Amino acid sequence: MLVTPDGAVVGSLPPMPVDVPWWQEVESVVRAAREQHGIEVTILRLLDVARDRPPGVEVTYLAEIAEPVPAQVWTGRIEAHALRRAYATPGGPAADLGWAEQVLAGHGLAATGKPVQVRTWNLSSVWRIPIGGQSAWLKVVPPFLGHESRIITALRGQRVPELFGHDDSGRLLLAEIPGNDLFEASLPQLLGMVTLLVDMQALWIGRTEELRAMGLPDWRGASLSAEIASVVQRTSAELSGEEGSALRRFVEELPARFAALDACGLPDTLVHGDCHPGNFRGTERQLTLLDWGDSGIGHPLLDQPAFLDGVAPEHAEAIKDHWNRAWLARVPGCGPARAAGLLAPVAAARRAVIYQRFIDNIEPSEHVYHHGDPADWLRRTAALMTA
Repeated sequence: MLVTPDGAVVGSLPPMPVDVPWWQEVESVVRAAREQHGIEVTILRLLDVARDRPPGVEVTYLAEIAEPVPAQVWTGRIEAHALRRAYATPGGPAADLGWAEQVLAGHGLAATGKPVQVRTWNLSSVWRIPIGGQSAWLKVVPPFLGHESRIITALRGQRVPELFGHDDSGRLLLAEIPGNDLFEASLPQLLGMVTLLVDMQALWIGRTEELRAMGLPDWRGASLSAEIASVVQRTSAELSGEEGSALRRFVEELPARFAALDACGLPDTLVHGDCHPGNFRGTERQLTLLDWGDSGIGHPLLDQPAFLDGVAPEHAEAIKDHWNRAWLARVPGCGPARAAGLLAPVAAARRAVIYQRFIDNIEPSEHVYHHGDPADWLRRTAALMTA
């Protein structure tokens, strides 16, 4: 569905197939509009979906065009919403790109090609801006992920992205990182990722108040227990009676579980929050850890389950052994293996908390991206408690 920069409705385009089935990945949608209809569009947001889970399905986007073009009549309505992001409104992406242009100019750089829209949804807007033989990456995030630029700045000198600039509205302009996304990393690379993460976390032991001052969420015992109890209560209607009973017992036992975790001797520190191999980019010799918007404060091994979910099963034991040795070298006498076992259901429940947080902070038309996720992660928590 097309609008002009002033928000005036133009109409809609007929359905068109695209290569990438993930709704937030819009580069192929923009390309299809160009190739099939000869027009340049900027995707603003999702309007409607034929069913509630990706991948692959008919979806309707709101898209901005510079001036009216022939289009089908559209009889829907566009209504304002308090939680809508600026980048999801007409003129928003242009303002973001204008800001990026100014930041680049401050570094003596300028775009050498047309910016490419890569992604847009409730968690981020991402553009690739050619600058000579490389690219700058414009990322804009909502307020509840706004600490990303602050933690990247605090980690300067570590294996994190380089920032050309950032502002208080959630904009970040990042330098290109050589290499590839490492979803299919080799075992040596995976072990290197664990070492990199543990090294960073060790630097923040005893500095949790600095992290709090940056606005990172608190996933330590009392705070996380309260949030888990809340999401269990709010999601109870979606769970079976057996699952609900297991989760209520889990919540009741959380103080004892966190006390046992404390006895394992690993202190709270920086948690990446979404540390899977695909959030690393690099080469055999150089790794960079990306996407710090989900970061928080808590037990360092909260990062282990998501990482293990992203690796081949035959590598899991070697990775866990390496992880244990890495922490034993930094905190002699600690019990990382026992801590990981105690944390497994807590980490799953934390994911339910995170997805509920997304839903609470995005407009209803975009709930479809995350609908069912809190209940799914609580089911996983219940399964871990009854295994």
